[in-house]
Amino acid sequence: MYSLLPALVSGLFLGYGLYVLSSRGLSRISLSFLALCLASFGWQATWAVLFQTTDPQLADRLIRAGYLVIIFLPTCLHHFVAAVLGVRGERRWLQTSYAVAATLAVLNFRSDLFVAGHHHHFFGFYPQAGPLHWVHMVQAGVVVGRGIWLCHRTAQASAGELSRRTRLLGLALVIYLMAAVDYLCNYGIAMYPPGVGFITASLGIIACATSRYGLMNPAEMAASVAHEMRTPLACIRMRAELLNTWLPALDTGYRAAIEQGLIDQPQDSPDISQLAAMVREITRQIDRSNAIIDLILTSTRTDQIDPGSFHRCSMLSCIQDALESYPFHPRERLQVQVTCKADIEFLGSEDLMTYVLFNLLKNALFAIRAQGHGDIQIWIGLADAPRTVLVKDTGSGIRPEDMPRIFESFFSTKRLQGAGLGLPFCRKVMHAFGGSISCESIEGRFTSFFLVFPALASDHQAGIRPPDSFTS
Repeated sequence: MYSLLPALVSGLFLGYGLYVLSSRGLSRISLSFLALCLASFGWQATWAVLFQTTDPQLADRLIRAGYLVIIFLPTCLHHFVAAVLGVRGERRWLQTSYAVAATLAVLNFRSDLFVAGHHHHFFGFYPQAGPLHWVHMVQAGVVVGRGIWLCHRTAQASAGELSRRTRLLGLALVIYLMAAVDYLCNYGIAMYPPGVGFITASLGIIACATSRYGLMNPAEMAASVAHEMRTPLACIRMRAELLNTWLPALDTGYRAAIEQGLIDQPQDSPDISQLAAMVREITRQIDRSNAIIDLILTSTRTDQIDPGSFHRCSMLSCIQDALESYPFHPRERLQVQVTCKADIEFLGSEDLMTYVLFNLLKNALFAIRAQGHGDIQIWIGLADAPRTVLVKDTGSGIRPEDMPRIFESFFSTKRLQGAGLGLPFCRKVMHAFGGSISCESIEGRFTSFFLVFPALASDHQAGIRPPDSFTS
């Protein structure tokens, strides 16, 4: 009878993990949740057998096998929370926690320091805490507590839908932490362990939040943040424009007051005429922020690309539009040079191609800033590949170990700054156009992206030939 509950919930845990994996697809977040659910499944399935056995030796073996997954459960949970929130800088925490768990796992099988045999309660055998069992309890409290703190910090820094999702995850962690009541049974208190109910509720909240609120979709969370930034930016812009209308009268009145001797002009008095330039800079920074928001939103909507709306586009025109509308910092535009021997027409969308170029420009400028020097060259058409666009920067380059992953979703080489959405977006757009994107890079020297477009049927019919040469 006492084995019925752990047997049922073990199947429920397995169902949670498979449901999220099937509904959200294969990603590091869904896989980390699946690992959490599989560990919970292994724990409860082992306990279901343990509560039925009457053989003390078999009970000891089951206890050590079950505790092997219990040891890693808090760290798996912390790993999942860090992945969902996209928190950077958690690697040391995770590595330390995994190292502690691995040490306890060794002690679990090689000594009685962690688990010292068993208790025989009314519902069956149960692990008896060894002298170092408290280390696991402290570890569990620290990593789950840190997960709750991360949720609180993220919720405080967010608003609207993102804040609600994060608070929901924090609630699930608080409920999960309440499962620590089961440790009382390890110290001889004979009560049927109720912790499984708390963990079932916690993982259930996460699974439901996944389907209803997109909890495990960083793209949706990024889109929520982007949308929420629109309102304060619009408010700042409106105030800046209002200030700009008042500045001429303010400047005139200030100068008249000085001329009439109504106020004294100190030697270090501000130049009121410079306020107009400051307002223009504020407006430019707002435009830059809005362009970045547009980039984020577009990057999260590649599933909404409609090939039925594609038409013939000019690559040269797309590049010109991108350079005119990209929010460059001062003097950055001078670092970009374009060479076109012959324009490339393709079947696609100017807006999508513009945002592809935005992504490549953003990455290139970041690499140049990291290197401290460099420039960007854009070639339309190559001597041996007339339907190829080359975007090359002489910045910091990409590490060889990162090259295989640069087109993976949510992978970024820009620590604390990248969301890992840009290059996957570029690849999806190029594939939608029937083309491809590839990269070559040498760390410390350059990075080159090649955009290859398929030939249009009319090109063959018109007998258009590629250029015989290409010069930069």
